[in-house]
Formats: sequence, C-alpha cells, structure tokens
Amino acid sequence: MAGQATAQRGGGRTGKSAKSGRSGPPPRRGGRLRLPRRRGPLLALVGAVLLGAGVIWVLYGSTWLRVEHVKTTGTRVLTPGEVEAVAAVPIGSPLISVDTGAIEARLRQKLPRIDSVEVTRSWPHVIGLKVTERKPALLMKKGAKFDEVDAKGVRFATVQQPVQGVPLLELTVSQSPSARRFGTDRLVLEAVRVAAELPPVIAKETGSVRISSYDSVTLELTGGRSVLWGSEEEGELKGRTLSALMKARPKSVRFDVSAPTAPAVSGS
Repeated sequence: MAGQATAQRGGGRTGKSAKSGRSGPPPRRGGRLRLPRRRGPLLALVGAVLLGAGVIWVLYGSTWLRVEHVKTTGTRVLTPGEVEAVAAVPIGSPLISVDTGAIEARLRQKLPRIDSVEVTRSWPHVIGLKVTERKPALLMKKGAKFDEVDAKGVRFATVQQPVQGVPLLELTVSQSPSARRFGTDRLVLEAVRVAAELPPVIAKETGSVRISSYDSVTLELTGGRSVLWGSEEEGELKGRTLSALMKARPKSVRFDVSAPTAPAVSGS
C-alpha cells in the first residue's frame, strides 16, 4: 500500500510536469533589471551649457578679444587722427560689443566730408574704418572762402583757397522764374550734372559754370572762350559736339551747343 501511494504521488508530480511541458525546475533569470539609459542626453545638455558659457566668457569677459587698435584707410583730405577722434572707438572694450552702426552715424554726422564709411571688426583686436570722402565737383564763393559741392549737389566743406582744377559755380538766379519754381538747390544740382558730363579735356579748361535758370547754363573756358550749354539734358551728345567744334574751329571763342544737333560757332 505504501509503495502504491508513493507511486501515485510520484505519478501525480510526473503528470503535472508533463501537463506543464516542463521536464525540471524553472530556470532562474540572471542579472539585474535594466532601466532606460538617460545619462547621455543629460551629459550632452550640460556640455552645451558649459560650452556656451565658455564662449560668452571669451567674447565678453576675457582679455583675449578686446579692442586694442583702430585702423583708418581711404582718407585724402581728412587725417586718420581726425577720423578716429570723432569715431571714439572704446579702446579696451570687448570687440564683439562695439556698436559699429553708432560709430558710422557719428562720423557721417560730424564729418560731412565723409560720403560713406564702413566700420568692421578685425579679430582679435582691431576696429577698421574704411572711409570714402566726397570729391568737389564745383566751388561756390562764400565771402572770402569757398564751399565745396560734390556730384550730388551737397555742400560739404568750406575751404580757404579754391581747389585747383575745380570750376567755380556762379549763380545768377535772384530774379529767375526757375529759382522760384525749382529752388536754388535744384539749380546747383543741375550745374553739377553739367560739370560731371563734360569730356575730360574740356573739363580741364573750364574755369567756371554759370547758371541763371534751369535751361541756361554757360561754361567759361580758358582763353576767354564761352559755351552756351543750355540745360543738362543730352549732356553726352553736347560734349561730343563741343569737342568736334573746338577741333574744327580752334580759334573761335563762342560756342553754342544748347541744341546739339544744330550747334553754332562765332568769334575768332
């Protein structure tokens, strides 16, 4: 009976094992439970923050990238010292913090002779000032002095002596209807445009440009010669016509190219 009971108990265990499909005790799972790794992104974020802080310190806090010199180029009449004094570049400041726009505006406002200026950073220690000065196209008498007028009609400087090779502008428009209609500044611009379109050979011989109205410009040349130019329209054609007339009639003293297709010459 004991053997039969034992067999039955053994048979019962065997039956359960067979029923579960296992031939022995269940295997143990080795190792620890693995959690998702998040240290990588966190370390990357910390690294980026530290890198950014380092860059900011180098640009603003360190002495490595600070303004030590100012380099001025392009001056002709002005001196680099005059330009730099007005620019007032903050020596010793971080190069990145220099307000280049404010420097440019200050130079153009206080030095009208400057037509344009480019303010640049030259790493690691230099601010560059690239200046373009206005060039006089005509001179206007102002008491015992002379105003310089550029190709845009801007009166930008007053000088003691006339600039060699620059014609004198004579305005005779006090009673002119053109002066009332267009204004003196517009007539000055018309005269400047005429001077700008003169052939180089004729420009060198032009002592003055006289304007009395919008369409009445006269050139006074060396040797007592004069040219009735008219308006500034068709300036290139008028220049070619005048050059041809002066070659064909070198002894003439009065030329009229106000109608360039029908010019006139007189005097000898």
